Amino acid sequence: MTTNTAATDPLAPAFTALAAGRVAWGVAAVLAPRANLRAAGTPQLASPHTDYLIGVFGVRALAIGVGYLTGDGATRARWRRLGLLVDVVDTVNGAVRLSATEDPGVRRAGRLMVAATGAYATIGLADAAWQLVRSRQAAGRRPGRSDRAA
Repeated sequence: MTTNTAATDPLAPAFTALAAGRVAWGVAAVLAPRANLRAAGTPQLASPHTDYLIGVFGVRALAIGVGYLTGDGATRARWRRLGLLVDVVDTVNGAVRLSATEDPGVRRAGRLMVAATGAYATIGLADAAWQLVRSRQAAGRRPGRSDRAA
């Protein structure tokens, strides 16, 4: 029997799109790290060190995206939680670092990166909230639960 995933999990299409985005960006970051700097408007930051760091983050994004896309339901749930953790920490860290720089180009690039990770984090937080509501609703429908406890 098949089920309508969109009806049971309204965020599934969003997470599939996010995972595909992680894969695409991850591949680009590993193969052409300086293209990321040009896209962010900060080609002056190019160096072997930034190439390395962009590649590291690219591999992480690639792993999360491929893990999600190739996983079953339970595996995808774990990748969603991992992605949420990574995206929230990246967003908070980016916002803190952004406030510490005066360079307009770096600030512009930082805002772009924080916006991207913040969008991913927002969808992850919406998913966590939705899962919490679902689990509480399911707890309220458990067989054998007394009317007094409800």
